[in-house]
Amino acid sequence: MKDDLLRVGGRLTHAPIRYDAQHPLVLPSSSPLVDLIVDHYHRINCHPGADTLHAILRQQFWILSARRVIRHRVYKCIRCFRYRAQARAPLMADLPADRVTPQPVFSQVSTDFAGPFLIKSSTLRNAKLMKAYFCVFVCLSTKAVHLELVSSLSTEAFLAAMQRFVSRRGTPTLVRSDCGTNYVGAKNHLIEVQDFLAQNNDTITHRLANQHITWLLQPPTGPWFGGLHEIAVKSTKKLLYHVIGEQHLTFEEFSTLLTRVEAVLNSRPLCPLSSDPSDLEPLTAGHFLIGRPLTALPEPSFDDRPLSALKRFQLIQALSQRFWTLWTKSYLHTLQTRSKWLSTSSPPQVGELVLIKEDNQPPLQWKLGRIIRTLPGKDGVIRVVDLDTKNGSLRRPVFKLARLPLDSAHEEVQPRPPQDVRATARRS
Repeated sequence: MKDDLLRVGGRLTHAPIRYDAQHPLVLPSSSPLVDLIVDHYHRINCHPGADTLHAILRQQFWILSARRVIRHRVYKCIRCFRYRAQARAPLMADLPADRVTPQPVFSQVSTDFAGPFLIKSSTLRNAKLMKAYFCVFVCLSTKAVHLELVSSLSTEAFLAAMQRFVSRRGTPTLVRSDCGTNYVGAKNHLIEVQDFLAQNNDTITHRLANQHITWLLQPPTGPWFGGLHEIAVKSTKKLLYHVIGEQHLTFEEFSTLLTRVEAVLNSRPLCPLSSDPSDLEPLTAGHFLIGRPLTALPEPSFDDRPLSALKRFQLIQALSQRFWTLWTKSYLHTLQTRSKWLSTSSPPQVGELVLIKEDNQPPLQWKLGRIIRTLPGKDGVIRVVDLDTKNGSLRRPVFKLARLPLDSAHEEVQPRPPQDVRATARRS
């Protein structure tokens, strides 16, 4: 009898190894002592993986269901989790009403900035190079694109671009954008103007005050919330880079090129092309703007024909309604499927400790935060939360958070089923 400890028997008695390796101690699978032993050897051996840690422990201990216990404790290691931290996306949300409702073109839009691009200040050979940007407005229902060239990312530059857009496309009722400082400044400016107008009693002022613009800001660091304008920016950049190459254009030349790119983008099919030869040309955003693709050939003139021989004016309205019918039957059903984020995940809880994912920093430098409020969507799924950090409060999407594997958190790794360990035991 030696210490009255239960050890594993076997046929290694005459092996040239230590006694503890010949007959390792038998330990249960669920015990605080076992958790402490596994954590201790995991820490002093530089945080190895589950297989390596299992090999180290087998030299002294025989833990029942060892793989499950070791995997569980390695997953619980906060230092290892910070290195491999990954966020889980909630179920993809349904499309908002402004994406699936027929409405006038550019009545509800999404906007974004892109750049910078280097342009010349003049046509001289050694002209000074300056930075320029473009602001994109995308119709949320028809995907029609409007591009405006701007000289800076300031609030004033965006307000000027917004005024040019409104003068040519009409005043929108809804604007979606990210949380850029220029957009936040423009939103605050419009709110101040609307509040000022609402305080006056003039009839015209009241009519202007009733035309409120609803401005919705997407959560910070969540570009997928504005996927429509992000795709428009990507397509615009691709066409610009292919055309410009290494050249530097003037402000007027760049503005002209933007209008050509805008025409090409508004001539893209909204739905897949049909192989039926009886089908008309594919439905594009240009049909809702001018009744045909913006890159189509010009139509013949009917000035030499009498008015009685022309179609009625109601035919134009019927064609416009037909476009919306095609939009409903051919394009709308393409938005039905979810391309990713198909499964649900456990919702975050108030008080949980999380890592805040930063794209430009390594995982070990991600900041810690505690959830102080959840913001569920219309379907009840939580996709945005408010966090308390050492630098103040933040609002982040759930996809940018890695929830620490603490005892109060939900277990993400499914343990393997326990394995029976059959060995003859003896007392030493």
